Amino acid sequence: MDEPRTSGVRADEPGTAGVRADEPPTSGMRAEVLRTAGMRAAGLVAGHLDGLAERPVWRPVPDDELAWIAGQELPETGRPLGALLEDAREHILPYPMGNGHPRFFGWVNSPPNPAGVLVEPLAAALNPSCAGGDHAGPHLERTVVRWLAELVGFPHPPGGGLLTSGASMATVICLSAARQRAALADGWDVRRDGLSGRAPMVLYVTEEGHSCLRKAAELLGLGARNVRKVPVDGAYRMDPAALRRMIAEDLDAGLRPFCVAASAGTVNSGAVDPLGEIADVAAAYGIWFHVDGAYGALGVLADDAAPHYRGLDRADSLALDPHKWLGVPVGCGCALLRDPGAARAAFSLVPSYLVDENAGELGWFAEYGPEQTRPFRALKTWATMSHLGRAGIKRLVEHTSGLARTLAAMVEQAPDFELLAPVTTSIAAFRHTPRDRDLDALNRALPYAVQVRGNAFITGTRLGGRDALRACFLHPDTTEADLEVLLEEIRLAAKVL
Repeated sequence: MDEPRTSGVRADEPGTAGVRADEPPTSGMRAEVLRTAGMRAAGLVAGHLDGLAERPVWRPVPDDELAWIAGQELPETGRPLGALLEDAREHILPYPMGNGHPRFFGWVNSPPNPAGVLVEPLAAALNPSCAGGDHAGPHLERTVVRWLAELVGFPHPPGGGLLTSGASMATVICLSAARQRAALADGWDVRRDGLSGRAPMVLYVTEEGHSCLRKAAELLGLGARNVRKVPVDGAYRMDPAALRRMIAEDLDAGLRPFCVAASAGTVNSGAVDPLGEIADVAAAYGIWFHVDGAYGALGVLADDAAPHYRGLDRADSLALDPHKWLGVPVGCGCALLRDPGAARAAFSLVPSYLVDENAGELGWFAEYGPEQTRPFRALKTWATMSHLGRAGIKRLVEHTSGLARTLAAMVEQAPDFELLAPVTTSIAAFRHTPRDRDLDALNRALPYAVQVRGNAFITGTRLGGRDALRACFLHPDTTEADLEVLLEEIRLAAKVL
């Protein structure tokens, strides 16, 4: 395996290894040490990203390297920056997850956009808390949130969104707002009174809904047994008629339906639920309509897929992840809300030591979610979106969605593959179907067998009760030739299983 190319600055040159971290250098010495080490770090980053396509997509961490990484003791005395970079070059960079490679088709993990990588050290150098206050971080976050809402066509009143660690936290925020609104509508306050003694609140999802929805329900004290699994149609989309029946039945049973969570791009197949019809049901019963668009909300920018997203603008809340399709470095999610006051009612708590008389009508971001100290997520998001521009973002979505459709066509034309679901976004779900094999067992074993070969990376799932393969396309440099490699790698891996 090739080593990442470096900048040519040796780790033991003066200024990197010459000053120990536990010695008190002058400010000039500190600046010189950081400048020299920073050049070295920039070289490592550039070399790593530049050479990815020529290296294996992924390889397991060898036992000796695992022992080094996981078994280290905290040094008694500080180590020089140059030595730390050398350790990272030797022991960390050679063993990536693989998502930077153009033939990484696993899960929903994008390569990092170079603009986002470039500004990450600047955010670290400023090191602000973006809970609020009059500094660049919170102001830039307002802009970024507005850009995201405008991209996907979600109504965005001032204050109607915030950046999070990811869509899992965005989901907690949105469902917390929904829970508080339902309680207040019934004449009580869940923050003050808790859930004890009240009719159980019910959340509606499908079997294809992301696990973060159930986790959020458990975390919020709703209980997994009050998460209803609505049936899906043949394209793995929520059945609105079944949803309507289930809500009516729960009302008759004395339960409290409070939220339906639809998907705008499921992880298994990329399916988009019939959002407009679900919005009608939610409106008829006066319950909160949430859309999980963590992965797929940006799919609305693809002309072929846009009609599937009708009704997205009617949601009460939307969760999406800039660190997925956009390629913002992990982690950056976003919660968007039609009514900012709903989240503020669920979370605002301002002790005397945090009162800011100049905060304005919207207050601080910390009033809209559980985090008090909040990192400067907006900088890498702003840089990535600015670098791509609206046209570049649309081009990325169209390109990757087109790859999924192309793979689907290749699968349908091949006698030894089977397409399992229509392609709506940039995910294709399929399976390998050679004759005289236990197909579930084969497709269950195939992902790892392909991964360890190092030429492509694919993951598996279950869809419609069958073990399946799924390929997710997010990399701007993936080509149709890479799809041919993927299918051939699956065939070769199957022969030795």
